[in-house]
Amino acid sequence: MNTQPAPYSTLTPDIILQAIDSIGLVTDGRLLALNSYENRVYQIGIENSAPVVTKFYRPNRWTTTAILEEHAFIEELASNEIPVVPPLKCRENKTLHEFDGFRFSVFPKQGGRVPDIEGREKLEWMGRFIARIHAVGALKNFKERPALNIVNFGHEPSDYLLEHDFIPAELLNAYQTIITLALDRVKRCFERAGTLKTLRLHGDCYPGNILWTDDGPHFVDFDDSRMGPAIQDLWMLTSGDRAEMTLQFKQLMTGYRTFYDFNPNELHLVEALRTLRLIHYSAWIAKRWEDPAFPLAFPWFNTIRYWQDRIIELREQIALMDEEPIVAY
Repeated sequence: MNTQPAPYSTLTPDIILQAIDSIGLVTDGRLLALNSYENRVYQIGIENSAPVVTKFYRPNRWTTTAILEEHAFIEELASNEIPVVPPLKCRENKTLHEFDGFRFSVFPKQGGRVPDIEGREKLEWMGRFIARIHAVGALKNFKERPALNIVNFGHEPSDYLLEHDFIPAELLNAYQTIITLALDRVKRCFERAGTLKTLRLHGDCYPGNILWTDDGPHFVDFDDSRMGPAIQDLWMLTSGDRAEMTLQFKQLMTGYRTFYDFNPNELHLVEALRTLRLIHYSAWIAKRWEDPAFPLAFPWFNTIRYWQDRIIELREQIALMDEEPIVAY
C-alpha cells in the first residue's frame, strides 16, 4: 500500500497566494482553479492589475533544468513573433520560482476559445502556425527533455502497467499478447519511415491546448514539449475515416509547406504514434492513481470494461498500422 502523501496535499489556497506574493505580485485574494490534471493551474487576482495564471508543476516529473529548457523554447518562439504565451519574468528576472517545496511559474492571462478545427481555412492556418514553430524548433536540440520514441511511449508504459498489476488477471494474457503485437507493428512503421529528422515539438498538439482569437491560434501549454518527428504535432489535428483524414492532412500540408519542408515518409508514423499515445495514456493515469484528483476524474479506469476496450482498441490499431499510409499531397 502506498503511504506517500498525495503530491498536492499541502498546496492549500493560502500557500498558493503566499507563493504569488513571494515573487512581488500582490494578490487580491481571488483564486480560481482551472482545468488541469498533470499540474495545478489557477487564475489569480492581482491588485490594480489584470489577473495572472499560475502553474504549480507536478513534483518529481520534470527536473528544474528541463522546465527552464521549455521556458527558453517558448521565449525563443515569442521572439520570432510566433503566437505563444511565455511565462512572466518576476522576482530576479526569473521564470521559475519555488515556494514551500513547490516549483511554479506565472503567465499572463490569455483569452480565446478552444477551436473547432474544421474546414480548409482553419486547417491551413494551423499548418502554417505549426510549421513556424518547427522552423524555430529545428534550430537546436533539447538537451534535458526526452525524445518521443517507442521505448518511453510504448515499452516503458506497458511494462509499468504489467509490473504494477493494473491489468485484471482474466485479461492479462490477452493484454500481453496484444501489446507485443502492437509494439511490433509500431517498430515496423518506424522502419518503413526510415531515418527521420527530429526537432523540438509542442508535443501535445490537440485542440484542447489551442486557443483561438480573431487573430488566429496560439498555444498555451508546452509542458509535454520534447524532441520528435514533425508529424507528432500534426496527426492529432485530424480525425474521422481515412477519406476525411486524407483531406485534412492535405489541407494542413498546404499551410505547413508554406513555411517548412515536410518529409512524406513521416506519414508512415501516424497510426504508430496514435498507438503509442493510447498505451502511454493508460500508464499516465496509472502512475498518478494515488493523486486523489485522478480517481475522481477517471472513475472508469482500472475496471474490466476499461481494459477490454483497450484490447479492442489496440487490435484495431494493429490493422490500421498494416495499411498503406495516407497520401497528404
